[in-house]
Amino acid sequence: MTDKSTHANPSKNRTPRHRAREFALQGLYQWLLNNESARVVSTNIRGAHGFDKADSEFFSALLNGAISTSVELRESIAPLIDRAITELSPIEHAVLLLGAYELKNHPEIPYRVVINEAVELTKSFGGIDGHKYVNGVLDKLASRMRPDEVAANERR
Repeated sequence: MTDKSTHANPSKNRTPRHRAREFALQGLYQWLLNNESARVVSTNIRGAHGFDKADSEFFSALLNGAISTSVELRESIAPLIDRAITELSPIEHAVLLLGAYELKNHPEIPYRVVINEAVELTKSFGGIDGHKYVNGVLDKLASRMRPDEVAANERR
């Protein structure tokens, strides 16, 4: 899995939180494909080039939280997708876990930010139109997980 975003737009300002999401995505991808423990995955990712520019604490919260609650997160995603979750690409699967985790556990982050970050990650690491799919699923999930925030945003 390569980070196409650095090649496509090297001047893009990537915040420590965005970098944490990128590394958490890479960790979830590794976890999905290799079935390694969160501890092993975290150790591997922390050794990656550029990790020092990421928000380490946020990375840990995202990676460990998404892995430890993956069953619950998948249950919340399943009714919103048009296929079995195992049939999603590993990138879409990982981004949806990450987005669902943030929507559920980080109410201080506006749902639009969570969705936009997930879309950007999918554009950088996923297939050509994967970001559209992720956007649609997370938009529906936000309506279920944060109905008041979504309704308030729609009234504006």
